[in-house]
Amino acid sequence: MAILNANYLAKRLEAHYPILYTGKHGFVAHECIIDIRGFKDTGVTVDDVAKRLMDFGFHAPTMSFPVAGTLMIEPTESESKTELDRFCDAMIVIREEIQQIIDGHIAHPQSALAQAPHTAEDVLADEWRRPYSRQSGAFPAGDAAAGVKYWPPVSRIDNAHGDRNLVCSCPPMETYQ
Repeated sequence: MAILNANYLAKRLEAHYPILYTGKHGFVAHECIIDIRGFKDTGVTVDDVAKRLMDFGFHAPTMSFPVAGTLMIEPTESESKTELDRFCDAMIVIREEIQQIIDGHIAHPQSALAQAPHTAEDVLADEWRRPYSRQSGAFPAGDAAAGVKYWPPVSRIDNAHGDRNLVCSCPPMETYQ
């Protein structure tokens, strides 16, 4: 079932994203690897896609393994077709958002992709200074997704900054003496 699920994802998404490591008959094994590297010139990164998936209620798949700039999706045998379709629909909407950047309708830094994820605090703030609607930021799949909405606790963070500037919240060393 895991192999069937991975191939279902690959076939649904192949018109929207390059799929890596397909066999000579176009099938994948138990994982579907989606290549985001081709969008690099637009500014869109694998981080953007992973963080935008949070707005759809999905935990980000494995990023940049085994290939940098890719998403590795490993649907288990327990995933229902409804959930697989919901994931594919999210990835297709994200691809449409990427196309809006490619077509010049919105600059990458101002896009919902670059601003994702959207927290409840972001959406409920008095002011909304983004060129897209609150609705598309918080509920990119439409009102139907409201029942499965996950509200991320924090907005976009600078991953590299956090990696390079470790902050310890431990008690001072004197406490351990």
